[in-house]
Amino acid sequence: MTAAAIAPAARKLFGTDGIRGIAGEYPLDPTTIFAVGLALGHSLRKTTAAPRVILGRDTRESSPWIAATLAAGLRRAHTRVESAGIVPTPAVAFLARAYGFHAGVVLSASHNPWQDNGIKLFGADGLKLADAVELAMEDEILHHAAQVTAPDPAHLRAVRDDPILQSDYIQSLIDCVPGLSLAGLRIVADCANGAAAAVAPELFRRLGASVTFLHIAPDGRNINLNCGALHAKLVAAEVSALGADLGLTFDGDADRCMLAGSRNNVLNGDAILLMAARDLKGRGLLTGDLVVATTMSNMGLEAALRRSGIRMLRAPVGDRYVLEQMLKHHAALGGEQSGHILFPHLATTGDGLLTALVVLDLIARTGKSIEELTGDLKVFPQVIVNVKVREKRPLESIPTVAAAIRAAEEELRDSGRVVIRYSGTEPLARVMIEAESDAAMHHHADAIADAIRRELGV
Repeated sequence: MTAAAIAPAARKLFGTDGIRGIAGEYPLDPTTIFAVGLALGHSLRKTTAAPRVILGRDTRESSPWIAATLAAGLRRAHTRVESAGIVPTPAVAFLARAYGFHAGVVLSASHNPWQDNGIKLFGADGLKLADAVELAMEDEILHHAAQVTAPDPAHLRAVRDDPILQSDYIQSLIDCVPGLSLAGLRIVADCANGAAAAVAPELFRRLGASVTFLHIAPDGRNINLNCGALHAKLVAAEVSALGADLGLTFDGDADRCMLAGSRNNVLNGDAILLMAARDLKGRGLLTGDLVVATTMSNMGLEAALRRSGIRMLRAPVGDRYVLEQMLKHHAALGGEQSGHILFPHLATTGDGLLTALVVLDLIARTGKSIEELTGDLKVFPQVIVNVKVREKRPLESIPTVAAAIRAAEEELRDSGRVVIRYSGTEPLARVMIEAESDAAMHHHADAIADAIRRELGV
């Protein structure tokens, strides 16, 4: 089974997860940020006379001045701004929908290092804005950026945070798993020095859990630094050392979760999808016996689901594309190998803390460990090679790259998969090869990565 190379969409500002870059540099310079506020405010005023926007941010050093600059642009466009402070990305989606805000804005670069930041937009329905809407805003943002002079961030007043909004989000998570008690469970949680650090301690305190927290002292520059979802083996080692029952690890904005078991093992989003799908099917809640995953999900997940009478549909990488397919096919569950899991009956976007509670609730109801719940998941050997690129030309238009991809697809036609794509948030080409043979997997991954590196590498 193979997958063709995916060419990048034609975008000027927005990637697959909002606008992202190095804080202080284009497109996250003060002028462009101010223009985003203006454009969003003007867009909202087309449908309402008194628009309200809710802001949230992660723990990056740049987030406060970006919030102040964006808020200034929104106010210039006669838009009221409120802030939930440091909260996970899904908190803003929840608050936008629950409290009648006309839009929500999150300042975060997710798993990226502290120097980066980003602007993610949600609509009043708590869903990420559609590609077409974001692309339509780009021309206005660029127009304003060329015409206006942004105020100096040092002279702007800080956005005032409302702690009640953060507390309400925590309660909404608890309400999603009624009756859940974590008393007696020993948990290790890695908060990545990010947004989870602001809410996870209170969440688990209310649920009666005994939790050892890691990386819960953000200083503006240590978010994701050798910790969090990209370094899940750290929490796995701590679970093993402490004899804990389960490990949880979040990324910087806490919209995804990875798990660690009691055997020093890491379980990614594929394992979570398998557990959740079987549970929902057993309770008659898995509509159409269908799960939506992405091109990156392992063939082993597809095989395990098939044995349980569950179909798996693959979407392009990106939780917005997973959700699009879920809505199209009325699916009750979807997600990504990276730990973005979507439960549309509970939330409008991926939420790492919610995912953790759903898994903990499943363990509490069944009395089984995550190892028991995923014991038959046989993962095909898979490797992902990231190649830093200077530009994102269509890969099929580069003869040497196209030839390397064809060679891999022909050899692995019945025993593996080839997925080559550009990152939507970073200057990277991602080469994923899955095969029964380790030797073939590494051979083709290296061959394709080398071809890309020669043609497009930095």
